[in-house]
Amino acid sequence: MIVVAGSMNYDIILKVKRMPREGETMTCESASTAAGGKGANQAVQAAKLDVKTFMVGAVGNDNMGTFLLDEAVKYGLDVSHVKRSAVSTGMGCIHALEDGRVFATINRGANYDITTEDIDRADDLFRQSKILIIQNEIPREVNLYAAEKAKSYGLKVLYNAAPAIPDDRSVLAKADVVIVNEGEASDYLGVKINTVEDASREGLKAGSEMGSVWVITMGSQGSVICADGKSATITPYHVDAIETTGAGDSYIGGLGYALINGMDIFTAAKFATKCSAVTVCGIGAQSSMPTLNQIHEKFKGE
Repeated sequence: MIVVAGSMNYDIILKVKRMPREGETMTCESASTAAGGKGANQAVQAAKLDVKTFMVGAVGNDNMGTFLLDEAVKYGLDVSHVKRSAVSTGMGCIHALEDGRVFATINRGANYDITTEDIDRADDLFRQSKILIIQNEIPREVNLYAAEKAKSYGLKVLYNAAPAIPDDRSVLAKADVVIVNEGEASDYLGVKINTVEDASREGLKAGSEMGSVWVITMGSQGSVICADGKSATITPYHVDAIETTGAGDSYIGGLGYALINGMDIFTAAKFATKCSAVTVCGIGAQSSMPTLNQIHEKFKGE
């Protein structure tokens, strides 16, 4: 079992040719809505891979919250520990450019109404699970509390340390696996990460200091895995990408699936890369994330 403590957002996705200039009102090519939030996305990917996955979070007592819960259940995610809050549901506004780049702004909303008491109410989940996945879209003290509870019960903690909080390493110290992109890694490590060589060198150093595995995703350069004193670069699959929204979350959900099924971190990263490769071929994060059958069909013989 996997338990995910994290965010759930109602996303508005605007397809645009470019970002508007200051003071400019620009018409988008198309607009759509989708279920999102780093926490929910990562949990949905794990659930779609047939891992029993539980979400601990909060949504507003509004239509957006109902939509997010309905979508999650549709994909097999257990939302029995998602509370309905008096605070409105978290929202994301995403500008998706034709070249695949994504610019996003989020409103925390109910995601910051999650408390340590909510984590305690999910105590049975922690006792039964093998992995906790957390991110930085809920209060830091709740993340830290969840990580401490997970460690006390022997769970492996996967920490997607995003958005970056470079002046606080309290949660990093509890993580078994840290997953960040090159920008976030640069913020935390105080060194600009531009190349896979940079990522390998600094990821190995950080992992040695903190006793953790570091996974640094590098976009088109792939992902760099730093573990047990060695590093490896997992090259991305070349696909006809439509939209990159949710690709990183798909990677993390896939990583959780692979680790819970006994793969080593390097093999797990290869599987996670397959997940994100399928996800970028569709519109919307959760709806585009693959099932096991889709992974097997797409990558026959690999």
